[in-house]
Amino acid sequence: MLRLFLSSHGHLASGMKSSVEILSGANDRLTVFDAYVNEENVKDVLDHYFATVVKPEDQVILLSDLYGGSVNQVMYLYLDRPNVSLVAGVNLALVLELAVRESVTKDELSQLVEQSRTMLRVVEQETDNTPDTQDDFF
Repeated sequence: MLRLFLSSHGHLASGMKSSVEILSGANDRLTVFDAYVNEENVKDVLDHYFATVVKPEDQVILLSDLYGGSVNQVMYLYLDRPNVSLVAGVNLALVLELAVRESVTKDELSQLVEQSRTMLRVVEQETDNTPDTQDDFF
């Protein structure tokens, strides 16, 4: 089974889970941890997660908010475990896509990361440069 563990600095992770569940329904395969909002730390929560939630046959994708950030650095330590991947700098498009899947290959994960990057863009109002001649009365 594909399991997702999303962690962030502050409440971004729980906010993303809320958004995912609004868009796709409840998801017990998505676990979140909001770091630095209480006394719990990422390592202790991940140790508990791997000991009590993850089965040996499960595929786990760790998701962090910021590449190189402290949350990501702790998650990196779990990459030596079988069937574990780490994606940093996640956005809602990626988390949503992963949340509705039962499994994902390494190649598919890479493709999904690339696809989610296309969702990040500057949006500007479109302008129509053609004159509107229907309203002109000559």
